[in-house]
Amino acid sequence: MSNRKTTLFYLVPVVLTSLLVGMVMASRFGLSPTSIAQTVVAPPPPMNSAPLTGTVGAGTFRDIAKNVSPAVVNIRTESRQRTRDLTEFFGGGDDLFERFFGQPNPNRGGGRGGQGGSGGQGQGQGRTPRDQVVQSAGTGFIIDKSGLILTNNHVVEGASKIVVYLFGEESDAEGYEARIVGRDPLSDSALIELTQKPTEPLTEAKFGDSAQMQPGDWVVAIGNPFGLDHTVSVGVISGLERPFTVANGRSAQVLQTDAAINPGNSGGPLLNVRGEVIGINTAIYTDQGQRGNIGIGFAIPSNTVRELLPQLRTGKITRGRIGVNVGAIPRDALDELGLKTRNGALVRSVLPNGAAAKAGMEPGDVILSFNGKPVRNNNELVSIVTATRPGSTVPVRVVRDGKEQTLNLTVDELDLEAEGNQARAPRGDQQQPDDPEPTAGFGITLGNITPQMARQLRLENNRGAIVMDVEQGSSAARAGLAQGDVILRVGRTPVTNMAEAQRELGRVPSGSTAFLRILRDGQETFVPVTKE
Repeated sequence: MSNRKTTLFYLVPVVLTSLLVGMVMASRFGLSPTSIAQTVVAPPPPMNSAPLTGTVGAGTFRDIAKNVSPAVVNIRTESRQRTRDLTEFFGGGDDLFERFFGQPNPNRGGGRGGQGGSGGQGQGQGRTPRDQVVQSAGTGFIIDKSGLILTNNHVVEGASKIVVYLFGEESDAEGYEARIVGRDPLSDSALIELTQKPTEPLTEAKFGDSAQMQPGDWVVAIGNPFGLDHTVSVGVISGLERPFTVANGRSAQVLQTDAAINPGNSGGPLLNVRGEVIGINTAIYTDQGQRGNIGIGFAIPSNTVRELLPQLRTGKITRGRIGVNVGAIPRDALDELGLKTRNGALVRSVLPNGAAAKAGMEPGDVILSFNGKPVRNNNELVSIVTATRPGSTVPVRVVRDGKEQTLNLTVDELDLEAEGNQARAPRGDQQQPDDPEPTAGFGITLGNITPQMARQLRLENNRGAIVMDVEQGSSAARAGLAQGDVILRVGRTPVTNMAEAQRELGRVPSGSTAFLRILRDGQETFVPVTKE
């Protein structure tokens, strides 16, 4: 064998060996390219959209309970809170309905209660606030055999420890610890994952189509009310698209049911007659004398949460925002607004420097379509906008002063915390002006703006008429006018003082609507007020 052949004979194995060693080293040092498959977001789980048919028999609800209960779990949490008073388990300190309905001391359908832990001594008035371990309870349901569980955000929000108890476990079982994967306050949903896994396979709940549900349809709720594990209750859908306040100025459209929902049921499934999830039980409404169900319960539609699941899995929900406050179109204002029907969303105010303001949108505009989708009402507009990817530039068709035009708008990303902080910003004290005068038919008292008021309100000039008082129960109160609002325009006519505002308001016939452009907290707002 020649020297050249000998060299080649030994060179080939050396090269192959070097390549193999290089591949091993690259994998150990993280130099190999990342698999594209690792970045793919899992799609939402499948749902059954087949029509609900057949009859309800003696064994229908028994079979649902038998088949679905193994997928329903009991969730117990611990969190640290600074508090003065201890409360009974599932009792006071419950702020869900205050957040959702703006009412103090009502009951909700789930479990942020107050069994005191450490720091529970000395309950007298004036006790120094201290950290206290608060135990809470709720419900959830398994959606993946890997250990993924859906529940309410308010069940696990702020939890320092989450323990899950499976169906059929003994009352003294230790349970399985879990962690939060992602949560969303606007749909009151959260995805948690078991960090400790049972040896036996997990049972998954299946999704139905919540859009199919109609008033009168049978539903089943399974949960852990007042700590009573896996309780089954039966009822019907009582109403659809109930507005359910989830944050300041923001609401969700929820299902109403008379199936018994009580504290501890939060996060549990609401099921159709096939045993498929069509809602997540969230809250109940009750009077001041009740501590439990009186037949009015609410559930987040399953379609709403199911569509969010891919984002919940990533731990971040991204939503669009355009920076407007919108409302319904008054029935008697079609001619004034230049509309043929009540379809659309009336722009009440436009946030300075927001996406809508940059696109040229103004208070009093009526949004007819967004990104090519017709807008039936203000709630539908909110749903369309939040589902739009931030950064997208979309056409928005509006009516202004009776004429249609199209604005090109680049969608911002919703920052719910910043939005809430802005809404809670305090308003400055107002100085009383000279000789305020009531305005007949509207229930408001107007005054002129003094230089001191202009400084307090941060007005560039003294133009406009300030609202000094709003009569309780008046049309102005119902429209949302408040003390300190500054009226800048009545209809299409600018007003520079109290007398001009009084004159223009006096020209509005009784029973007709006055369209007011007002200034509130430095932001112009459009308010329609009917003259009585």
